[in-house]
Amino acid sequence: MKKGFATIMSAQFCSSLADNALFVAAVELLRADGAAEWQMAALVPMFALFYVVLAPVVGAFADALPKGRVMFLSNAVKVAGCVAMLAGMHPLPAYALVGLGAAAYSPAKYGILTELLPPSQLVKANGWIEGLTIASIILGVVLGGQLVGPIVSPWLLALRLPGIDAPALAAIAAIVVVYALAAGINLRIPRTATPLRPMKGHVVELVVEFAQCNARLWRDKLGQISLATTTLFWGVAGNLRYIVLAWAAAALGYSTTHASALVGVVAIGTALGAVVAAVVMRLDRATAVIPLGIGMGLLVILMIAIRDVRVAAPFLVLLGALGGFLVVPMNALLQHRGHNLMGAGRSIAVQNFNEQACILGLGAFYAGMTSVGLSAFGAIAIFGLVVAATMEAIRRWHRHNLRHHRAEVDRLLAIARSDVH
Repeated sequence: MKKGFATIMSAQFCSSLADNALFVAAVELLRADGAAEWQMAALVPMFALFYVVLAPVVGAFADALPKGRVMFLSNAVKVAGCVAMLAGMHPLPAYALVGLGAAAYSPAKYGILTELLPPSQLVKANGWIEGLTIASIILGVVLGGQLVGPIVSPWLLALRLPGIDAPALAAIAAIVVVYALAAGINLRIPRTATPLRPMKGHVVELVVEFAQCNARLWRDKLGQISLATTTLFWGVAGNLRYIVLAWAAAALGYSTTHASALVGVVAIGTALGAVVAAVVMRLDRATAVIPLGIGMGLLVILMIAIRDVRVAAPFLVLLGALGGFLVVPMNALLQHRGHNLMGAGRSIAVQNFNEQACILGLGAFYAGMTSVGLSAFGAIAIFGLVVAATMEAIRRWHRHNLRHHRAEVDRLLAIARSDVH
């Protein structure tokens, strides 16, 4: 890998570590305040909100400035969201502000990979970035659980920071330090030789341009399948963090601290699947992993029957591994098509818009089910069924493309094959 890749990975790790620790701290803050179940479930779609709303802007913004600077500014926004929570703002809008920073961060994080590395290294690079992201999820949720737990929180509260009088608030104050570390690393990310692309002056122009980019990717016979698959995967993965917390509380009687460790178990499996995919999969064979998405949905349904942590741990590893093996090659294929069609930052913004809209939709769907009184088990079963059915529809869509647009699909696969070699 080229010089600078390790710096990008380090910055991503620290920022994602803080994101995931903050999620656990925000759940505990709401739980300690006696908030309704739907409010805790709503944290996931609130984080996704600005990914969707600002999608026409953030991609162009990432292409208009050096991506290291974009990542630095984005981390500053995340810190502002934490400070708002510490100042007494309700966790839902404050967490949405952190999501605003994440929305601006993502196009730069992924976009710089296509600027720094050749296509032949994109699958490997995605394996690294997804593997480290998953590692940060594992350590982040465990860190968040420990920061609000009975061992670490007394030490943090003993510092007697102004306004910090609860374990969740002390945890959030500690997480700000991690975001600051990520921001410092962002300043060391190298400037690539890729020319900057100035933003258009009017928001209407940006919206029109974004709509055209979105339509272009959905019309592409490989882009549409990879986009649909990664959209569904991240919609599931984004909500699975809270679903596992809710399931662990209902099925095992776990506290937030103990349940957060099981979220980390899912992430371990995802990391394993991502690493294996990075080694064995090729860019032009990415669509072969589509059936694994159906298996993910079915495994989510089976989760409701588990009542023993000794069964739950390997089961959750398997669930995560299917997802990791699915997302790495499909993500690389999507980046490859998007880079060829419209440029790195804009293609990642389109990807984020669709994926976060799915997180927002599935999260609202799950929160809605709990708000009308459906049990965690019932909501999880319906959630898994929707995922499996949608993934089967994507599989049939790809088979239709192979039957009716074979020449175009073969041409696009040949481009991927030639770029790899």
